[in-house]
Amino acid sequence: MAVERARIRLVAKSWGRADLRPWNSYHDTRTPIGEVWFERSTPNAAPPALLLKLIFTGESRANAIDSNVAIARGFSENGSDAWYILSADADSRIAVGAKQLLSGEQSRVRILEGAILGRFHWQTARAADSMSVLPDMFQAIGTGLVIVEIQPTTDSTLRVLAPEGLRTGPSHQFGASLTRRSSGRRKFPRKLTAARTLLFRNSEFVLERITLAPGVVRELDVAEETWLFVLAGAGRVDSIDLEPGNAAFVQSDSACLEVGAQGIQCLLAYARSAPVPCLLRRQSGMRVPDLGWHSERASLRCESALITRSVPVAGNP
Repeated sequence: MAVERARIRLVAKSWGRADLRPWNSYHDTRTPIGEVWFERSTPNAAPPALLLKLIFTGESRANAIDSNVAIARGFSENGSDAWYILSADADSRIAVGAKQLLSGEQSRVRILEGAILGRFHWQTARAADSMSVLPDMFQAIGTGLVIVEIQPTTDSTLRVLAPEGLRTGPSHQFGASLTRRSSGRRKFPRKLTAARTLLFRNSEFVLERITLAPGVVRELDVAEETWLFVLAGAGRVDSIDLEPGNAAFVQSDSACLEVGAQGIQCLLAYARSAPVPCLLRRQSGMRVPDLGWHSERASLRCESALITRSVPVAGNP
């Protein structure tokens, strides 16, 4: 069993920011930071199955092919990512997936011409938006954004970072990935209870947003590996005080969550294929009913049946 305050690792990136406040205390004009990784603090602890990090993109850059794009990525072969937007400038954009199917040769030509970003499916980014990035989907993150990213630790995203480098990037790999269509995805977010909102789930992890009133005390039923990241308010998990921008790693049969005087809103990402039916318990042991769980369970059964029927039988075309 473990309840740990997450250790922070700063990762310098040319497209990052010199000032990470209010989400992190770092502010140094000499070195822009693009990512803040949260890691287990226990020495020699087993590596977590999930990676939790913050992505910070800076202002527009005149030397880029598209001055409003900070990061362009290929696809991940090992798993899906989930994004939650903490803050966004008025003109910030993100892209998830391509607008149309391109052959490898068409993709390579557009990369060399510097026109590949125009083939991405762009949308306006707003604070509190969440989205999933499936393994066969492209990813691009615009400027002026702060994003929480959750992904499997074994992620193998093909990164074609820095849009100004797209002309000379590994076009054979990046072009091939454009030939992959985005698979269908279920609609999120969905309310599970008054306190719980399901933002994303797949076979590897679940992402929820939890909102609790001031003074509430709950036992978290988190037997699986869980990351908790505070969005607003404050609270305590066992003996660990947490405020916005802090994270905790929890893997315990139960952990006590005490909410501060301003309430708390946090993200919970845990290694499980479906939401925990009774994630929150009162201290008396009484489980807080999850009113949305029955419909969620029925939806899971329906989706499983559809997947089973769509699998081709050996010998059939």
